[in-house]
Amino acid sequence: MYTNYFNLKQAPFSIAPDPRYLFMSERHREALAHLLYGINSGGGFVLLTGEIGAGKTTVCRCFIEQVPDNCRLAYIFNPKLTVGELLQSVCEEFRIAAPGGEGGVKGYVDAINAYLLESHAQGRNNVLVIDEAQNLAPDVLEQLRLLTNLETSERKLLQIILIGQPELRTMLARPELEQLAQRVIARYHLGPLSEPETGAYIAHRMAVAGSQGAPVFPAAVVAQVHRLTGGVPRRINLLCDRALLGAYVENSREVTRTILARAAEEVFAGDAAAPARPARWPLVAGALLAGAALSAAAAWQVLPHRAAPVEAPVVAAKGTIAPAAAPATALPRAHADEASALRALGTLWGAALPAGEPCQVAFRFDLRCHAGRGGIYELRQLDRPAVITLREGRSTSYAVLVGMDERSVTLLGSGKDAGKRERVELAALVPRFTGEYTTFWKMPRAFRDHLAPGDQGADVDWLAARLAQLVRAAAPPAQQPFNARTQDLLRSFQAKQNLKADGVAGPRTYMRLNQLSGVAEPRLLAATGTGH
Repeated sequence: MYTNYFNLKQAPFSIAPDPRYLFMSERHREALAHLLYGINSGGGFVLLTGEIGAGKTTVCRCFIEQVPDNCRLAYIFNPKLTVGELLQSVCEEFRIAAPGGEGGVKGYVDAINAYLLESHAQGRNNVLVIDEAQNLAPDVLEQLRLLTNLETSERKLLQIILIGQPELRTMLARPELEQLAQRVIARYHLGPLSEPETGAYIAHRMAVAGSQGAPVFPAAVVAQVHRLTGGVPRRINLLCDRALLGAYVENSREVTRTILARAAEEVFAGDAAAPARPARWPLVAGALLAGAALSAAAAWQVLPHRAAPVEAPVVAAKGTIAPAAAPATALPRAHADEASALRALGTLWGAALPAGEPCQVAFRFDLRCHAGRGGIYELRQLDRPAVITLREGRSTSYAVLVGMDERSVTLLGSGKDAGKRERVELAALVPRFTGEYTTFWKMPRAFRDHLAPGDQGADVDWLAARLAQLVRAAAPPAQQPFNARTQDLLRSFQAKQNLKADGVAGPRTYMRLNQLSGVAEPRLLAATGTGH
């Protein structure tokens, strides 16, 4: 209804799953890194908790998309099962033949154990994901623990990921579940979005839906959205969807604080302290009831159906580089200071950085520094070598990350091993990696780090030409200001690249434009045959 009024292609805050609207905050990326670490850490339990609507299913979906080829995954989304029903579901998900005779718990357990041993002999890992795990009965949890008893001298043969609401943590703190709690090798609680992340989330979804021009949700309103929703994505969706309809009814081109307050009264009437007022926009009620009816199905639809998993090949797939030897489990010698690590990183860009602060002297080579804190997932997205910060106890060191694939990373040695490349298991790196990194990106010295509407110069000309090239349009004349057309193209580009669609050209936008327009820069994933 309101989509035509705001010139949108579709409703931006629908709760229906759509990969184009995927928004990964720093917290979501950290949660994803914990899940990816778990499947390479030798088995046991990984725990992911969060409030309703915090984005646990979003993280789970991203995780499933990145599961290595040698990993078979079973997904159970209805854990209100007896022990026998759970074991039967595990067999069905892994396509294990049902036990002969009367079966029973022992028959299912024996069949699962035989399958895990055979799978291990073929070089495959197995991961069992259980959603809404707070609904598991204590005896079912105990049976899950018993399933992880099967192990070799190196690892357990079944990895179990439990995803649930905060009460799951309380359950595992019970004395009778102490043995299971001791087998949790990684745990992460997914908190709400911060106020800036809430603004980025709203801008991203509006941009993907086709919003152009002045923001429909001004900055002051975004702050109010964050207060009213607590930064929980699902609550943001419900509130913003109702607010857009309210703006349409009020014939307003933006959501005002008054419109938002009315929307909150209707959407959150059940849990608001103030008494609910009669619905001012009654046309919304039907849509919300329909959305509630669809919500149960949406949780299943957001994940790929895995009733019939495909056999994973033992050998490397065609087009990838099979390692000559297994990666090491210990990290090579790292740099004691960040400056020396950055100088080593500079050599990958062909820059022999002289003495001095590396990020300052790098300007002489048309290189800029970009520091961030996003973990393994963000480094995959950036796809460029970086200096990463490691910590063990109170000591801090710095490693030069030059390559990455699904299960390992390649680090550049230091000291007597300077220049030597060594592959290391991802599981060995993750516990020491703080998530902090620094990388370089190439840009002429005269260019500004950030461009905004109204700016003019050679950097604006470069940006406008690159954006036009990507949509196969003619480049605008030189010396034109950063105008509305260029900003619209920029927002569209940022949304498609899963960047913050704010219409401001910053380092991450420049990096991606460099990669897509053929600027010669080193890549992180291509170094191990996983580049794109």
